[in-house]
Amino acid sequence: MKLRPLPAIKVIKAMEGFGFKVLRKKGSHVILGNEEGVIIVIPVHAGEELGKGILLKIIKQAGLSKEEFLKAIK
Repeated sequence: MKLRPLPAIKVIKAMEGFGFKVLRKKGSHVILGNEEGVIIVIPVHAGEELGKGILLKIIKQAGLSKEEFLKAIK
């Protein structure tokens, strides 16, 4: 499966499946963290999807592989 643009809400739900929890929301950004102290920021803009580049950065920050992430969003 290929990485494609996704709505931010779908990405947040996938990250919650990996143990991340919403810590706070500030403006158009949602900040998530896990028990190891890893923090990721996901931009949430109405009507827009997150592109491949930002998705890859979020996946890297979370310490996941692209394949793990793709399985989670199926």
